Amino acid sequence: MLKLSVIIVNYNVQHFLEQALHSVTKALKGITGEIWVVDNNSVDGSVDMVKEKFPDVKLIENKRNSGFSAANNQAIKKAAGEYVLLLNPDTVVEEESFAKMIAFMDNHPDAGALGVKMMNGKGEFLPESKRALPTPSVAFYKIFGLSALFPRSRRFGRYHLAYLPADAVNEVDILSGACMLIRKAVLDKTGLLDESFFMYGEDIDLSYRITQAGYKNYYFPETRIIHYKGESTKKRSANYVLVFYNAMRIFAQKHYSGRNAKLFAAFINFAIFIRASIALLHRLIDRIWLPATDFLVIYAGYYFISLSYGNIRFAQAGYYSKGMLLLLLPSYILIWLLSIWLSGGYDRPVKTWKAVRGVLWGAAIVLILYALLPESYRFSRALVLLGAAWALLALVLVRQICRLLKIEGFKTDSTRILIIGKEEECRRVHELLNKSGIKTETVKYLNPGESADSPFESRVEGWSETMLIYQINQVIFCAKDLPLQLIMDAMSSIPQPELEFKIAPPESWAVIGSNSVNAPGELYVIDVHAINTAPNLRAKRISDILLSKLFFLFSPFLIWFQRNPAGYFANIFSVATGKKSWVGYCPAGSAARDAKSAESSAASPRLPRIKRGVLSPLDAIPVEDAEKHDAGSLNAIYARDYRVSTDMKIIWKGLRQLGRR
Repeated sequence: MLKLSVIIVNYNVQHFLEQALHSVTKALKGITGEIWVVDNNSVDGSVDMVKEKFPDVKLIENKRNSGFSAANNQAIKKAAGEYVLLLNPDTVVEEESFAKMIAFMDNHPDAGALGVKMMNGKGEFLPESKRALPTPSVAFYKIFGLSALFPRSRRFGRYHLAYLPADAVNEVDILSGACMLIRKAVLDKTGLLDESFFMYGEDIDLSYRITQAGYKNYYFPETRIIHYKGESTKKRSANYVLVFYNAMRIFAQKHYSGRNAKLFAAFINFAIFIRASIALLHRLIDRIWLPATDFLVIYAGYYFISLSYGNIRFAQAGYYSKGMLLLLLPSYILIWLLSIWLSGGYDRPVKTWKAVRGVLWGAAIVLILYALLPESYRFSRALVLLGAAWALLALVLVRQICRLLKIEGFKTDSTRILIIGKEEECRRVHELLNKSGIKTETVKYLNPGESADSPFESRVEGWSETMLIYQINQVIFCAKDLPLQLIMDAMSSIPQPELEFKIAPPESWAVIGSNSVNAPGELYVIDVHAINTAPNLRAKRISDILLSKLFFLFSPFLIWFQRNPAGYFANIFSVATGKKSWVGYCPAGSAARDAKSAESSAASPRLPRIKRGVLSPLDAIPVEDAEKHDAGSLNAIYARDYRVSTDMKIIWKGLRQLGRR
């Protein structure tokens, strides 16, 4: 019998999964074990990555997202280990983690399950490493914020058991499903994960059933994992609130009865209403506060400039009427803000240069519109240019103030990076940063081998000194050259809270960090132009709309070139309304137009979902060369390195096929 079965359920986090598997492989050395990956119909190439880089991993490919519980159960039923470890794909384990966890379980036969000390990508302790049973009173304190106000209180702080020391072994009620080691014999007795819980709550339910079966759950901080959890992002969504609290409702209905169940249900329903409302309000404010601030600051300055310019230029304080100032100034500013949005100036993390680019685009549009206005509504070209200059200055000032106030989502445009590893790996990582388009002001290498024999404290002191000298704001650890335990120790010990930490897995095209699996700015990947990124999806949709208008406007001319005139007008309507895109993926089997191509396409990586296209990358290839390509390869290239210019080339080549149905 094997000693350990590691089970990882994956859904569209390819690069995090790759890093997790590297760390798991190291931690399994000297232990008879197996690794299971259950993929819930990912479209990001996760399955192909596992097959290519980890051929010994046992892979289950689901054709739909069956949920966390059901996917885990699929592997548990086939697992051959004495112990089963449920592990999230967005985690990193220390080299000695499994050995220490198994030793503790072997020495404590009363232990049914074990959880470890979890830290986020910044080295900070995650309080959900240990939790209490969510009784009605505990839920009440959590829902209404008393647990956050009095975390050390034995009454109010029970949800995360904050009064228990984070560095001491303790018996606890609830363990996190992100890293939960379970005795297989206990699972045979208690049953598997309850599939009523699609996501969230299944670990609470299983932990409770383990204690009801007479076993104990232990919090074990003598080893750690990094968990790149996305809770800070997810908890702001109403969907998270509904899913999470619905899981609590299922738990209450299952395990409580009578008055307690009704009381818990009342708390949950009230919490859903309050938390969902707060989440929606928070999401709205988060989206509009920066554009609103830009508008107010630009308008206030522009109004003052207009009055001053009228007074200086025409020696008349009221030269520009209030009606004109109240109508035209906001119109110009709205055009600038729209241009900033189209330029990506409001994408997170916020980049000042994108906002500047948007203002310049907007200024050009305003000047064009200015020339089309009736004479009586024309302001002044000089005043338009003065307003644009003020807008540029105001945008830079607003973003600089946000950075000084350390508001989330604002990062310095100058990235100063320290790469810690041997020179060969440091250069590989540096090359990856260059290929992924990361703009760096400073990149320094630090070879850990120079101080390999010195104590940990001396190493950290030396690293910290280097960071201070070169004003480093990002540290990348090369996992190929550094033990993961040393990396975690450094992340927890380096006394510079503003630093961002990232880890470069060996032979990977990604550098992962710093805190959230949901934040795109935390992941450096070569394929940064993937089609499913927010800027690319926005650019593709805008280009579809503009092209639809152009094709309709020039239809009296273009219709004569179409092989299917009726389909041409139908496609213009379909694309304009969002049912189609002018360019999409090649249909399966279409590239070589034979069975061989269909077979190749079927075996190709699953791709990000986009709208069905009128044309495809195949239309850019001459007919005589079509058999040299297969649909899978063309689609993968198109999805990985998308540009609007690529769509333009395909449309130009396939101009006669715009009526294709």
